[in-house]
Amino acid sequence: MSKNHKVKRISDEDWEEILNEVDMDFFPVEYLNSIIIKFENGTVWDIDINGSRKTHTLEDIEDTLDELFEEYEDSMETINFKLDLERIKHDLSRRVYRFLKTNK
Repeated sequence: MSKNHKVKRISDEDWEEILNEVDMDFFPVEYLNSIIIKFENGTVWDIDINGSRKTHTLEDIEDTLDELFEEYEDSMETINFKLDLERIKHDLSRRVYRFLKTNK
Protein backbone atom coordinates (compact mmCIF):
# COMPACT_ATOMS: atom_id res chain seq x y z
CA MET A 1 0.00 0.00 0.00
CA SER A 2 1.43 3.37 -0.92
CA LYS A 3 1.84 6.14 1.62
CA ASN A 4 -0.48 8.37 -0.43
CA HIS A 5 -3.34 5.87 -0.31
CA LYS A 6 -6.17 7.12 1.90
CA VAL A 7 -8.53 4.79 3.70
CA LYS A 8 -12.21 5.48 3.05
CA ARG A 9 -14.24 6.24 6.17
CA ILE A 10 -16.95 3.62 6.60
CA SER A 11 -20.53 4.96 6.47
CA ASP A 12 -23.58 3.61 8.32
CA GLU A 13 -24.69 1.95 5.08
CA ASP A 14 -21.32 0.21 4.83
CA TRP A 15 -21.67 -1.01 8.44
CA GLU A 16 -25.10 -2.42 7.68
CA GLU A 17 -23.67 -4.39 4.76
CA ILE A 18 -20.70 -5.59 6.85
CA LEU A 19 -22.91 -6.70 9.75
CA ASN A 20 -25.26 -8.55 7.39
CA GLU A 21 -22.27 -10.70 6.40
CA VAL A 22 -21.25 -11.58 9.99
CA ASP A 23 -21.70 -15.21 11.01
CA MET A 24 -23.90 -15.03 14.11
CA ASP A 25 -23.35 -18.61 15.27
CA PHE A 26 -21.00 -17.23 17.89
CA PHE A 27 -21.05 -13.69 19.15
CA PRO A 28 -18.98 -12.46 22.12
CA VAL A 29 -21.06 -11.44 25.14
CA GLU A 30 -19.19 -8.14 25.41
CA TYR A 31 -20.95 -7.02 22.20
CA LEU A 32 -24.47 -7.78 23.45
CA ASN A 33 -26.80 -5.23 25.05
CA SER A 34 -29.59 -7.70 25.72
CA ILE A 35 -31.14 -11.01 24.75
CA ILE A 36 -34.88 -11.34 24.23
CA ILE A 37 -36.26 -14.87 24.51
CA LYS A 38 -39.83 -15.73 23.52
CA PHE A 39 -41.13 -19.04 24.80
CA GLU A 40 -43.74 -21.26 23.17
CA ASN A 41 -46.24 -20.38 25.94
CA GLY A 42 -45.99 -16.66 25.04
CA THR A 43 -43.73 -15.64 27.95
CA VAL A 44 -40.99 -13.18 26.99
CA TRP A 45 -37.73 -12.68 28.90
CA ASP A 46 -35.63 -9.58 28.23
CA ILE A 47 -32.19 -10.28 29.68
CA ASP A 48 -30.17 -7.10 30.26
CA ILE A 49 -26.62 -8.18 29.42
CA ASN A 50 -25.30 -4.62 29.49
CA GLY A 51 -26.57 -4.12 33.06
CA SER A 52 -25.31 -7.54 34.16
CA ARG A 53 -21.75 -6.61 33.14
CA LYS A 54 -21.74 -4.02 35.93
CA THR A 55 -22.00 -6.69 38.64
CA HIS A 56 -20.81 -9.93 36.99
CA THR A 57 -17.79 -11.03 34.98
CA LEU A 58 -18.20 -11.91 31.31
CA GLU A 59 -17.30 -15.49 32.16
CA ASP A 60 -20.10 -15.66 34.77
CA ILE A 61 -22.59 -14.23 32.28
CA GLU A 62 -21.52 -16.71 29.59
CA ASP A 63 -21.83 -19.63 32.04
CA THR A 64 -25.30 -18.49 33.14
CA LEU A 65 -26.45 -18.11 29.53
CA ASP A 66 -25.11 -21.56 28.64
CA GLU A 67 -27.08 -23.06 31.54
CA LEU A 68 -30.21 -21.10 30.61
CA PHE A 69 -30.10 -22.16 26.95
CA GLU A 70 -29.46 -25.77 27.89
CA GLU A 71 -32.30 -25.88 30.42
CA TYR A 72 -34.94 -24.09 28.33
CA GLU A 73 -33.93 -24.85 24.72
CA ASP A 74 -36.91 -27.15 24.14
CA SER A 75 -39.44 -24.49 25.15
CA MET A 76 -37.86 -21.47 23.39
CA GLU A 77 -39.60 -20.18 20.28
CA THR A 78 -37.24 -17.33 19.32
CA ILE A 79 -34.06 -15.70 20.58
CA ASN A 80 -33.19 -12.16 19.53
CA PHE A 81 -29.91 -10.44 20.28
CA LYS A 82 -29.61 -6.67 20.62
CA LEU A 83 -26.06 -5.74 19.73
CA ASP A 84 -23.92 -2.87 21.00
CA LEU A 85 -23.29 -1.57 17.47
CA GLU A 86 -21.27 1.44 18.60
CA ARG A 87 -18.82 -0.82 20.44
CA ILE A 88 -18.62 -3.18 17.47
CA LYS A 89 -17.94 -0.28 15.10
CA HIS A 90 -15.31 1.16 17.44
CA ASP A 91 -13.45 -2.11 17.94
CA LEU A 92 -13.56 -3.10 14.26
CA SER A 93 -12.40 0.34 13.15
CA ARG A 94 -9.53 0.24 15.62
CA ARG A 95 -8.46 -3.23 14.52
CA VAL A 96 -8.67 -2.39 10.82
CA TYR A 97 -6.63 0.78 11.40
CA ARG A 98 -3.99 -1.18 13.33
CA PHE A 99 -3.90 -3.85 10.61
CA LEU A 100 -3.47 -1.28 7.85
CA LYS A 101 -0.83 0.62 9.81
CA THR A 102 1.29 -2.46 10.53
CA ASN A 103 0.94 -3.90 7.00
CA LYS A 104 2.20 -0.99 4.93
